[in-house]
Amino acid sequence: MSSAPAPVRILVADDHHVVRTGFAALLDTQQDFTVVGTACDGAEAVAACGELTPDVVLMDVRMPVMDGIEATRRLAGQAQSPPRVLILTTFDLDAYVYDALCAGASGFLLKDATAERLFEAVRVVAAGEALLAPGVTRRLIAEFTRLRPGPARPGARPAPELAVLTPRETQVLRLVAEGLSNGEVALRLTVTEETVKTHVSRILTKLGLRDRTQAVVTAYESGLVTPSRPPP
Repeated sequence: MSSAPAPVRILVADDHHVVRTGFAALLDTQQDFTVVGTACDGAEAVAACGELTPDVVLMDVRMPVMDGIEATRRLAGQAQSPPRVLILTTFDLDAYVYDALCAGASGFLLKDATAERLFEAVRVVAAGEALLAPGVTRRLIAEFTRLRPGPARPGARPAPELAVLTPRETQVLRLVAEGLSNGEVALRLTVTEETVKTHVSRILTKLGLRDRTQAVVTAYESGLVTPSRPPP
């Protein structure tokens, strides 16, 4: 008889006591969750993660001492088993969300989300998935790449690090960045959804990325895709 899976270990980081304790109390109502700690700023969150080894961190952005973006960057840079970071935000197109995704966050959650949405978000992130619907991912990344253009320019050659991808993997990455789901990519390329999942997995491995959201960020920042010119 197989034993039940270990509960998801969660740390909540927010400088507002009511928000921090409220999220922690809600999460503790679920049998498959255990809140291992809380933190009132980014520095405390980083230190606590080193001691408590959570699987998921709910991270506010605007905090004193060290903000959530820098804390996310430090956690994502850990050599061994960094926690998944779920950004807490007030607005779904907050500019800080884009910064957090670039820093290594796996997704974001609105602070006024329902309890059911909170539980779903933690489970999705803990399972290694990105908590952004494809269309929302495209809208978010495209908007902030447009507002803050980087090295990517129409007609520019993609960054050399993408050379490790096969032509088919490059094509899949473009479509993922366009906002297509695995099923939609499969229909576009006339392949099975399982084949698309395999391509996405290989893309993440080759580029050293943690999830689909990071792949979208990379596609835009590398110049493979530009907001002013939709992917083919």
